Amino acid sequence: MTPLLSNYISGTWQDGTGAGTPLLDPVLGTELARVDATGLDLEAGFAFARNEGGAALRALTYAQRAALLAAAVKVLQANRDAYYEIATANSGTVKNDTAVDVDGGIFTLSTYAKLGETLGERRHMQDGEAARLGKDPLFQSQHVQVPTRGVALFINAFNFPSWGLWEKAAPALLSGVPVIVKPATATAWLTQRMVKDVVDAGIFPPGALSIVCGSSAGLMDALQPFDVMSFTGSAETAAVIRSHPAITQRSVRVNIEADSLNSAVLLPDAAPGTEAFELLIKEVAREITVKSGQKCTAIRRIFVPEAAYSATAAALSARLAKTTVGNPRNESVRMGALVNREQLSSVRQGIAHLQHQTETLFDGASVALLDADATVACCVGPTLLGTRDAQGSDSADRVHDTEVFGPVATLLPYRDAAHALALVRRGQGSLVTSLYGSDPAALAAMALELADSHGRVHVISPDVAQLHTGHGNVMPQSLHGGPGRAGGGEELGGLRALGFYHRRCAVQASTSVLQAM
Repeated sequence: MTPLLSNYISGTWQDGTGAGTPLLDPVLGTELARVDATGLDLEAGFAFARNEGGAALRALTYAQRAALLAAAVKVLQANRDAYYEIATANSGTVKNDTAVDVDGGIFTLSTYAKLGETLGERRHMQDGEAARLGKDPLFQSQHVQVPTRGVALFINAFNFPSWGLWEKAAPALLSGVPVIVKPATATAWLTQRMVKDVVDAGIFPPGALSIVCGSSAGLMDALQPFDVMSFTGSAETAAVIRSHPAITQRSVRVNIEADSLNSAVLLPDAAPGTEAFELLIKEVAREITVKSGQKCTAIRRIFVPEAAYSATAAALSARLAKTTVGNPRNESVRMGALVNREQLSSVRQGIAHLQHQTETLFDGASVALLDADATVACCVGPTLLGTRDAQGSDSADRVHDTEVFGPVATLLPYRDAAHALALVRRGQGSLVTSLYGSDPAALAAMALELADSHGRVHVISPDVAQLHTGHGNVMPQSLHGGPGRAGGGEELGGLRALGFYHRRCAVQASTSVLQAM
């Protein structure tokens, strides 16, 4: 009998009353555990978090809350090996891909612990300078930011069960706002184990950190006006969330990260054979294969000058051909599995959908699996599609409209810089685009041109070849999010992330009162 993973809510570990949903090994097909939230008193759990967890957190200063984050980091680091084992079994990831999730989550939490130290022994933040409201400077207006007196609900995606938790929880807890996380069911084991380790260590006040595994039914119904929620997932689910009464009637603040057709652009000066060209080949191949392409920031569209199309197709295909796919427990495997059979089916259907308007440059379906049964394992080889001319780049609307959430990307030629910009913007807003070239002026101009439609522009030139952090790596110091199709949300960005969990208020008072604050 596989274990049932408990929920932690109202300050106690509680099992659901149902049979539970099984979590499976995506390579071996074996059942690992079950999750269930049936019968939980969610309203009581949310109230406990607000009243107990929230009050206890707000009583602490930023520096004191930062110390709690630092203590949690030590607990997570001590259990790192167990997290790697869980990720291998439940997510089907190779060690390097697990590191992106597990070590990335711990690093983000550590970063916010350090940022919190800089805020010192305060419980609110000043927002700008005081402004006089009349001729006499005695009476002024000072904006302040104070922690919201609600709870932060996180409904997370399946691809980053560690990082997805801590990149949201770190700024929330540092702000003084209690957290309730609902991990995606398919990979909930890692999130649940991390929360359990931190809870069992007794670091945070009761009610500060809670987890609900299984169905999300009823979670949004429990939200109240001063709560906030953050969602990562599909645009379809995001639309349902935005229409919920908690958002439309109770004005719960919501942050959405949805679909994103991220791009990579090779500038005209970066001809085949140049260092900038080789940097694009290396980065694109990595983005197609890391976590089997199951990254919201992965490169989906590759734009190159028409003259460079054939050379780019050949170079990328040669590099992808070296990628071994299969059981992540085998040290020779470089790319593991998709998360489950549902995703495998979705990716296969998505590839077929795009192939109606593209040619197949590298066929992942023909890649043999290593140490894995193709009839059981949720594995698919990396796939590179393409349109041979610029006219095809314009007419292949499916490429610009459909995100296939797996190891799939499409190569698209462009005529000139203006055409490249127009093609990139057909993504209707993305999390990130990366630019490759050697001309600083040209790179700077294109970066600013694309800034309005992206949350992040990652510029890779030969001088930063050994320094850049990667197109798809989300660093806590930089903004994560994107306009339009990407959801219109913003996360991270250093201390900017705390703004989502604070309420801004203008205090109008005498100078002496403002100084006393």
